[in-house]
Amino acid sequence: MMEGEIFAATLVPPGSMPPDSSMTLEQKTTFVFVILLFVFLGILIVRCFRILLDPYRSMPTSTWADGLDGLEKGQFDYALA
Repeated sequence: MMEGEIFAATLVPPGSMPPDSSMTLEQKTTFVFVILLFVFLGILIVRCFRILLDPYRSMPTSTWADGLDGLEKGQFDYALA
């Protein structure tokens, strides 16, 4: 027999599935894992689009100089000396 004949003989004809063809435990685990990855990807895509549409909503309202006592904004260089 040639190699192509072996390959063709092992294929199941399209449209006919054996009646006892159930998924194995490994296939079920892989299927659930892939579904969870797609859900996680969907959440990340939604989050990225929300940040792109309104980038300033996620930024804090205070600045780095609000906590400095007795200093004006922009005078941080003099405080280090």
